[in-house]
Amino acid sequence: MRNFSTKFHPYSHLHHTRESQNQERRKENEAIGEEQEQEEERARCEWDFSLSTTVSSSNNNSAAISDALGVIEFDQTNTTIATGGIARKIRIYSLESLLPQESSSQNAHDIIFLDHARACDYYICTPAKLSSIRWKPGSDGRVLAAGDYDGVVTEYNLERRIPIFERDEHGGRKVWSVDYSHWDPILGASGSDDGNMQLWDTRCESEECVATVQPSVGRSAVCCVEFNPFGGPIVAVGCADQKAYGYDIRMMVDPVFVLNGHRKTVTYIKFLDNVTLVSSSIDGCLKLWNSDNANVIRTYKGHVNHRNFIGLSVWKNGGLLGCGSENNKVFVYDKRWGEPIWVHESDPMARDGCDGGFVSSVCWRQVGEDRCTLVTGGSDGVLQVFRGKRKSQTEL
Repeated sequence: MRNFSTKFHPYSHLHHTRESQNQERRKENEAIGEEQEQEEERARCEWDFSLSTTVSSSNNNSAAISDALGVIEFDQTNTTIATGGIARKIRIYSLESLLPQESSSQNAHDIIFLDHARACDYYICTPAKLSSIRWKPGSDGRVLAAGDYDGVVTEYNLERRIPIFERDEHGGRKVWSVDYSHWDPILGASGSDDGNMQLWDTRCESEECVATVQPSVGRSAVCCVEFNPFGGPIVAVGCADQKAYGYDIRMMVDPVFVLNGHRKTVTYIKFLDNVTLVSSSIDGCLKLWNSDNANVIRTYKGHVNHRNFIGLSVWKNGGLLGCGSENNKVFVYDKRWGEPIWVHESDPMARDGCDGGFVSSVCWRQVGEDRCTLVTGGSDGVLQVFRGKRKSQTEL
């Protein structure tokens, strides 16, 4: 007589064990996800930002096109601001004159409205439109470099308000970016539409160049150049070929790293620390990179960027990123999360980014940890100063 009793499967207990393990993992992942959401929500409420000052031209209609701001830079003391753009002027402002004085009777959220003509300490006229400016390290705020649309890099003595050094080596092609080395301050670099990044010695004549590199095979435009501000020998370069490159200035034959992850032109590259960099692209996102392994750590989305240079600045002490947007908004990201923690709309009427222009430049003041200052400029020539304060635990 046959035995029809059910046989025990020797691996059935493993199936049940794995199922229970999978359930535990799912529960753990859900718990981690909820914790991350709570932390991110806490980060959104961690800072209190407010607009302190707006600086515009007395006749906004005529200035809207001709006065567009392309770049803003704090000096090494973080007390002086320089701006440049389409107006062919380098304007110098003292931060003290832009920020309202604290008083017991003053509302903390009162906005000060100023006119460029009266707000700036002085200005220097330039022969061409400006795309980039940078303070020279070790000059005590006396020397400023500017890259222009005619392909020329000029150093200006701000005390005498005259040009003291000029380089014209990009064949008349627009210079998008200039910077100075902090590792060896006599060295400067410029990136241009001609597809080259040039490294030059400020003590030498214009015809003499320390090195020239062409990052992309197709001679794609070099849109941004930044030396490691922490003193290392690395210079980072962002290109229209959708990549960013890092070079050791002691041996510039080949890049020491290549950051490949954007889908369109890389417009800005900034060091957050010795190893970590932030890039911006007209693909509409920012990316945080580990340069040691060339991996993307995080992607930041929320702002609108499909065509223009909208500015990028990192506040190293607070771990915050700032950028503009083509819908005329200012965005602040915490480096730990991909969504913005604060957004300010300059002109609520400009919904599509066309009628009201766009935010074209941003710059953090590199001081403090619990209080911060962000200065932004627009395609309409308006300069705005925002202040941020980290909330106490009882306020969160």
